[in-house]
Amino acid sequence: MVAKDGLATKSKAFCDVFINHRGIDTKRTIATLLYDHLSRRNLQPFLDNKNMIPGDKLFDNIDNAIRNCKVGVAVFSPNYCKSYFCLHELALFLESRKKVIPIFCDVKPSQLRIADNVNVPAKDFRRFESALEEAKYTVGLTFDSSKG
Repeated sequence: MVAKDGLATKSKAFCDVFINHRGIDTKRTIATLLYDHLSRRNLQPFLDNKNMIPGDKLFDNIDNAIRNCKVGVAVFSPNYCKSYFCLHELALFLESRKKVIPIFCDVKPSQLRIADNVNVPAKDFRRFESALEEAKYTVGLTFDSSKG
């Protein structure tokens, strides 16, 4: 925490590990477990609901955290590819030349593709598609939420 005008705010300039995830699938399971585990190891993880406060600029803070992180963890899940934010963060990891460790949570790498019902501007479609293709062929971990 950094004091600013008498208020405590969380520093967003640096993190060791940025956790990219789809909240509705993983925030209450693997994403928070990973955040807590990394914190206990004296690392500085970034998880949106833990590092951001009301009034923070969403894209500014997340983009800054990704650009300044050491490594990214992408937690792929059934609804991941339906989220513009998840896809944007994944593309930014790769554009920033960050090492990305994929975790495939209840999804296989071959299932990663931009969902038909996601409104993706044409300028971003190729970025997102390319990022997903690279992630598919990166050695990662698997997590089965039914087994914990």
